[in-house]
Amino acid sequence: MKWLLIAFACIQLSECILYRLKLFKGKSVRDVLEERGLLEDFLKKHPYNPYSKYLGPSQIEASDAAEPLINYMDLAYFGTISVGTPPQSFTVIFDTGSANLWVPSGYCSSSACTNHHKFNPNDSSTFKLSSKYLSIRYGTGSMTGVLGYDIVRVSSIDVTHQEFGLSITEPGSFLYYAKFDGILGLAYPNIASSGATTVFDNMMSEHLVEQPMFAFYLTRGNGQSGSEVVFGGADPNHYTGQINWVPVTQQGYWQILVDSVSINGQVVACQGGCQAIVDTGTSLIVGPSAPISRIQNQIGARPVSYSLDVVDCRYLPRMPYVTFTINGIDYPLPPSAYVLQQNCQSGFSSMALPVSEELWILGDVFIGEYYSIFDRGTNRVGLARAA
Repeated sequence: MKWLLIAFACIQLSECILYRLKLFKGKSVRDVLEERGLLEDFLKKHPYNPYSKYLGPSQIEASDAAEPLINYMDLAYFGTISVGTPPQSFTVIFDTGSANLWVPSGYCSSSACTNHHKFNPNDSSTFKLSSKYLSIRYGTGSMTGVLGYDIVRVSSIDVTHQEFGLSITEPGSFLYYAKFDGILGLAYPNIASSGATTVFDNMMSEHLVEQPMFAFYLTRGNGQSGSEVVFGGADPNHYTGQINWVPVTQQGYWQILVDSVSINGQVVACQGGCQAIVDTGTSLIVGPSAPISRIQNQIGARPVSYSLDVVDCRYLPRMPYVTFTINGIDYPLPPSAYVLQQNCQSGFSSMALPVSEELWILGDVFIGEYYSIFDRGTNRVGLARAA
């Protein structure tokens, strides 16, 4: 179960245009260079290092594994995938806080399906229906459906025989107003509903990525362009300094240990350490009510409704930094990072999480400040200052 997806997704979005990269489909870089007679010269300038896998993430620029993301008002980030033959396109949240891929389908009659793209199985020559059902409950919505198999295309990567959900019901209003069609989960496979194989696990098993990792760059600033997710490496253009690696403490969500949270040098939360989920599908930083209340009080936030606090943006220059210490490294968040300035909303929120009273969620407010790499090969999360 995923406890929180995004906040306030029903705000009207003006036109967004996603520019797709023109890429070589089904060909490796080596194939293309060889066809053009450039391979020998390339290898002379860039000799293969058999120990490169131990040197950290591959450094790529405009990689064919980079998927551009739309920044929806700093509250959600989604990109385009396609399913089937011929391809049917959908916008999805790339969500490290869940593990299933699903899209609306022609089987669905819920209101949420009437104003989103729907997958039509009869229009795909490669679709196969399974006998399994799935049911997923998010903190802000839910869906039920059936599982099927088809080709799923993410950027230039074609994942064959990918298991995915076709929604039958999407009750409530949240998904009706959502500006995306479905969700592509990137958490560990053991939390996938109905044991469905995840997209990234198939990418790894089919040897479609250079390294077993993916990385997120989330721009901040009310719809600023340039956000992306990279599969198979990391993009050095989007971070500065060194990457600090944090072990995953529990394989399910991307769960890590936070040493403490402090303001002005004083610990205000996670005294002695607490568990946190690094979650691209959650807008804010979420924690237990008592420590979140202390943080809200010290940054000058006041509640206006359940789980919604606002600040006076006139005092932004005088507001304190909030510092998360993780694996011995400080990750300070300036007020410009933890305040959503289009409505002066605090980027901190409380929510009762039944898994653990001390479980936190480091959502887009945190990831926007720190480039985040998710390494399935060694089960660790890499964090570096976003550029």
